[in-house]
Order: sequence, then structure tokens, then C-alpha cells
Amino acid sequence: MASHLVPTKGYTENLQRWFDWMDGDHSTAGLSVQLAEHVVFRSPVVHTPQEGRAITMSYLLAAGETLGGDTFRYTRVFDCTDKAVLEFECVMDGINVNGVDMIAWDDQGKITDFKVMVRPLKAMQTVHAAMGAMLAKMKAGA
Repeated sequence: MASHLVPTKGYTENLQRWFDWMDGDHSTAGLSVQLAEHVVFRSPVVHTPQEGRAITMSYLLAAGETLGGDTFRYTRVFDCTDKAVLEFECVMDGINVNGVDMIAWDDQGKITDFKVMVRPLKAMQTVHAAMGAMLAKMKAGA
């Protein structure tokens, strides 16, 4: 993973837990404990919200395998205690991808809403193809 352009320490408890998982643990169990049972994942390429811990984990783990390569880095962070916006960038198949993760937590520190937005259009198309292939691979291996 590329060096983030923002610090990875010193945030509110919820966001710090996310950074610690992203930069260290990165395990399925470490992600699962962060997600509320009825978390909603809003994908940039799927038209309907995806509801539930299992489907959200699938999307986030697939994203880690596709976008989370050597070039992924967070470039800006807006930490608002129970909500955060994290801007990221990476390169996929020679395409510069720019996006944001928008995360909301409940009173127990569990993620209840995770929205990803990606730009430009060529990047969206690249992410869509890579995510589709990774989700299919993960499903076949399950």
C-alpha cells in the first residue's frame, strides 16, 4: 500500500478503528466486528443499497483485493465523530481512480452505513469490471 497523504493515527475512536484495520489487521474477523448487523453498503456500481453484514463484508473485502493494491492511499480525511469522509486514490490498469468512502457509525461504534463514490467515468468502469470479477471469484471459492 502506498503511503497515505494523511496521518493514520489520532482520530476519534470509530475512525481510528477503521484505519487500524486498513493499515494493519485487514482480517475478515477484524472487519466483521466493526460492522453492524444491518449495515447498508452503497456501491458506486450497484443501483440498490446492499443490506446486511455478509454482503457488506463481501464488497469491502473485494474492494480491498481490487483497489487496495500498492497504489491505494487516503488523501484527505474529514472526521466528524459518528461520520467520516475519506478521499482516496489509486491506479488500476493504468487508470487513475479517485473516490471517497463515506462511513457512519452507531452509538456502539459499529458501522451502519458505508458509501463509496468513484470518479471519473473511466475509473468507474475499471472498478466495476474488477469488482465484478473479484466478487465472482470469491463466490466460487466460498
